[in-house]
Amino acid sequence: MSAPTVSDFASAQQEREAAWLSPLAARSYPAVRERAEADAPLRTPFQRDRDRIVHSKAFRRLKHKTQVFVSPEGDHFRTRLTHTLEVTGISRTVARALRLNEDLTEAIGLGHDVGHPPFGHIGEDVLDRAGRERFGRGFRHNEHSLRVVSVLEGLNLTEPVRDGILRHSSGAGEPATLEGKIVRLVDRIAYINHDIDDAVRAGVLLATDLPAREIAILGPTGPARIDTLVNDLVSHSEAAGDIVQGEEIGRAMYSLRSFMFERVYLGPAQREQAKRVERVLRGLFDWYCEHPDELPPGEMPDRVIDYLAGMTDRFAIRAWSERFVPSGLAA
Repeated sequence: MSAPTVSDFASAQQEREAAWLSPLAARSYPAVRERAEADAPLRTPFQRDRDRIVHSKAFRRLKHKTQVFVSPEGDHFRTRLTHTLEVTGISRTVARALRLNEDLTEAIGLGHDVGHPPFGHIGEDVLDRAGRERFGRGFRHNEHSLRVVSVLEGLNLTEPVRDGILRHSSGAGEPATLEGKIVRLVDRIAYINHDIDDAVRAGVLLATDLPAREIAILGPTGPARIDTLVNDLVSHSEAAGDIVQGEEIGRAMYSLRSFMFERVYLGPAQREQAKRVERVLRGLFDWYCEHPDELPPGEMPDRVIDYLAGMTDRFAIRAWSERFVPSGLAA
């Protein structure tokens, strides 16, 4: 028996998609990339994108990048990598239930945060302000994620995956595909609920601190809330032909998000962390601007920002310590 050809696989996949996928789903073929290339013999273009992201250095570094809590003591706090996996898993569930393209959804989910800097959103804010002050340009992790996959890693991903990565954040415009819209909304569903779990574990919140009305609507535990949110999302999206939430559930989720910003993301513990992150990243930013010989070649803003954004938390702390902590104290 002869091995299947590229055309055999692509043709069979297109037939399966025609029979199964919703008319609103993105199709896997033809692949639209920045640089044309032949299709893989046994993978769809979106599966190929997924594999390229997972095998990239930027993806591997996510395991040592902060989600919310910087260098937490304990093995059970989320990292940027575990957040990515949670977003991707939930997004695939939604895509399958709506008969949308799971492969595209998965690739966007896995790639959406590969450009996130160290130290979570505190690190992003520091890089943004430092870049504006020194170079007149800011920093947004979604834009940098696109730069990572397109320029720094050169993955040559398909257009729908690149669009979904860029537009997963608010302020970047609506994603072009329903699959991209799923990841954009599920990103919030995931981080709100797992950040509650981590905040309680860290002692920043007590379970009894959570707002009673929202918890009564969404559920008493993280898994229960995610189940409520996903079921609501699927049922309302199916009826609307778009990715939408029900009014009551959506309002409760965003109210819970506001609570998390007030009590956790912008709360006293995070403000204390922000001082340390500011000292480390500002120190390194200024150092590398004055010592460009330590950076890869290129235009100066790119050299500094790319290098700092690519660091893991522990690499950044080590780099700062080597440059600013006297050797006698570091021992």
